[in-house]
Amino acid sequence: MVFFNGDGMLGIISGSGLYEIEGLSTIKSLEVDTQYGKPSGPFLECEYCGRVLYFLPRHGGNHSIPPHKVNYRANIQAMKNLGVERVISVSAVGGLNRDICPGSIVIGDQILDFTKGRTNTFFDGDDVVHVDFTYPYCEEMRMIIMDSAREKGMNVVDGGTYVAVEGPRLETASEIAFYRSIGVDIVGMTAMPEAVLAREAEICYAGIYVVTNYAAGIKEGRLTTNEVVQTMARSQDMVKQLLSEVLSPLDLERTCMCGDALKDARL
Repeated sequence: MVFFNGDGMLGIISGSGLYEIEGLSTIKSLEVDTQYGKPSGPFLECEYCGRVLYFLPRHGGNHSIPPHKVNYRANIQAMKNLGVERVISVSAVGGLNRDICPGSIVIGDQILDFTKGRTNTFFDGDDVVHVDFTYPYCEEMRMIIMDSAREKGMNVVDGGTYVAVEGPRLETASEIAFYRSIGVDIVGMTAMPEAVLAREAEICYAGIYVVTNYAAGIKEGRLTTNEVVQTMARSQDMVKQLLSEVLSPLDLERTCMCGDALKDARL
């Protein structure tokens, strides 16, 4: 595996219900191939609030790729090849914590991985690598996002445990009851292996999670994808404002440990 040196670029990976961001103007579309195959689609080199960044819809431009079929390795490797050092993931999630109502934005700080059958490492060959994943999100980026939100008086939740499930089905009420019992706040299908692959690629990774609905068994009635799309649409202005606020501080040189995550990780 060969990674390329980054030049400090920022990447945004968007999820369900957020296929484009208002105010993001496309400079050009880039087809990027990797040794792991093709990413979810063309990368859009964009200008946003005076900064150039790369934007990738995780499920493809027409949402044709379910979460368990996303080529996570290709997506992260392509980001690395493009010189990206920081990735912000914007995703829809279900809420398990009654204090975090639909429409809330959570800046996650921990992950529980209940996915299965996904390739979750770049190091499945001769290299034996045990990357530190104690804190799965870049704390430096988390603090930049939280500080920016506070300065603007935005009601953003600081921290929360995300449980990653396989999908594409939604969860049973008993599964959600179990996750709640072990301290989970939000549930989604894409943070893993995306987050750990970013760590292995020595890319900083942060998650901006929009709670689109309460998870199974917490509210009465049937869960629908319409809820996801409608809530993401209503939350787009808040997400847009938050992204615009974090761009300037993200121009600063990294001082976190993500950039040398592989140091002392090999046996």
